[in-house]
Amino acid sequence: MEQRDLTQGPVFKTMCIFALPMILGNILQQCYNVVDTWVVGKFIGAGALAAVGSAFALMTFLTSIILGLCMGSGIVFSVCFGKKDEEGLKNSLCASFFLTAAISLLLTAVSITCVDFIINWMNIPLEIQEVTRSYLLVVFSGIPAIFFYNFFAAYLKAVGNSVIPLVFLGVSTVLNMGLDLLFVAVLNRGAVGAAEATIIAQYISGIGIGVYVVSKNKTVRTAFRGRKISIENFREIAGYSIFTCMQQSVMNFGILMVQGLVNSFGTAVMAAFAAAVKIDSFAYLTVQEYANAFSTFTAQNMGARKKDRIMKGIKYAVSSSALYCILASLVMWFAAKQLMLIFIEPTETEIIAEGIRYLHIEGAFYIGIGCLMLFYALYRALGKPGMSVVLTIVSLGTRVVLSYTLASIPAIGVVGIWWSIPIGWGLADLVGLLYFLKNKKKLLAKAL
Repeated sequence: MEQRDLTQGPVFKTMCIFALPMILGNILQQCYNVVDTWVVGKFIGAGALAAVGSAFALMTFLTSIILGLCMGSGIVFSVCFGKKDEEGLKNSLCASFFLTAAISLLLTAVSITCVDFIINWMNIPLEIQEVTRSYLLVVFSGIPAIFFYNFFAAYLKAVGNSVIPLVFLGVSTVLNMGLDLLFVAVLNRGAVGAAEATIIAQYISGIGIGVYVVSKNKTVRTAFRGRKISIENFREIAGYSIFTCMQQSVMNFGILMVQGLVNSFGTAVMAAFAAAVKIDSFAYLTVQEYANAFSTFTAQNMGARKKDRIMKGIKYAVSSSALYCILASLVMWFAAKQLMLIFIEPTETEIIAEGIRYLHIEGAFYIGIGCLMLFYALYRALGKPGMSVVLTIVSLGTRVVLSYTLASIPAIGVVGIWWSIPIGWGLADLVGLLYFLKNKKKLLAKAL
């Protein structure tokens, strides 16, 4: 199985080559959601689209817990790989697998049991509660599949292989598209059909990548044989994973709270937000995955004690991400209407207008989220995942407080929610920058 040592070779080229499959993978990941949104919006209607949009916000929160655990574990895997510490890598694999598996099963059970409470808590309008409930019960059953895929993908990326996760994600995405059209457009199974298509594809992706890694990688295959996991192993994994999980969870919990506020403005605003968020995700997914690649790059070089290489990586990551975000903002400003029309029928003028307003306000400041993602990635890799939590609290705390405050003012209304997003990004970026400048030597001490 191919592995890539990120401690060697030209810095920028190495990061880009490693990041490209991850970026393509994220595009495919978004295709899951986009296909659901497009099929539901075109073949069922605005009510079902609003239901799927709300469910998406909730699933993003739940899966972020698993993703955070896997991302945190991936940093530990990367450091061990950079150190050439195979025994440490095996111990970390074992500890991470059992910890993340247990939490994933717990999430599945709690989500299914508490589905009615969740619907009420999210302020889902009465007319779409039943379709939302049916959709959620199906997608909740796919949580174990999300664990399988993200755990094994995290390991592969940690050892420099970002291609195989892309392959399995590509297969499942194509399958999801086909099943979406079959279940919704042909068999008329409604929003439930879209959910069924998604979880079938997720299980194929998750089980497939697991079988591949176990069969092809000796380190993984032998990691679970007669191995006793020490408290120290769990403590190390938990130290990274739980903080990263908290960062991801706080971020998406804040988004979920905002979704609940958006829901209070009615189905039209919900549908506009659902479509605009999908467009958003495509706009900044490139810098998001580039940041994740940068995190793995930095972690491997921390393990190899290459400070100068880390500093070069930081400079290249900041400059290239900033350039991309500026270009993405320009595209969003001029093409907002055309992008909304991908998901919404031209006759739905109210929904389209609100979606354009959201994209013009929030989309003009993508550089804010680009920088913030780099800070998240950097602090994870430098062994300070708690700082990522702090930045998330600043960003999302600001967003939630401002959203609820401004939206309550009749003269401002829903526009206040849109403006709160870039303001939160900017404040968090400022905190992240000041902390790095003040503690630079201490943060990089382990790389000496």
